[in-house]
Amino acid sequence: MTRCGANGDADVVGLPGIHIECKRVERLNIYDAIDQAKRDRKADLLPAVFHRKNHCEWLVTMPMDDWMNIYREWEAGRNGREANVQQNYYRQ
Repeated sequence: MTRCGANGDADVVGLPGIHIECKRVERLNIYDAIDQAKRDRKADLLPAVFHRKNHCEWLVTMPMDDWMNIYREWEAGRNGREANVQQNYYRQ
């Protein structure tokens, strides 16, 4: 991943399909940060805020509908892989 953040670009690029706003502050208004990600993103990108405070782990916040869509795609891919493994097992 690469850092950008100029002229309305994402703060970090390299994660396909995601517009990343990166915040490293002690007090964060997460709703303002999500609004910025939504406002600055290109229409086909999902907004996400990567954030952390000092001495804490990185967290990712995004609208729940977007997260659920990503999860459904992951689950569908996982189920497809498991079906292929089972199919190959029973062919032996």
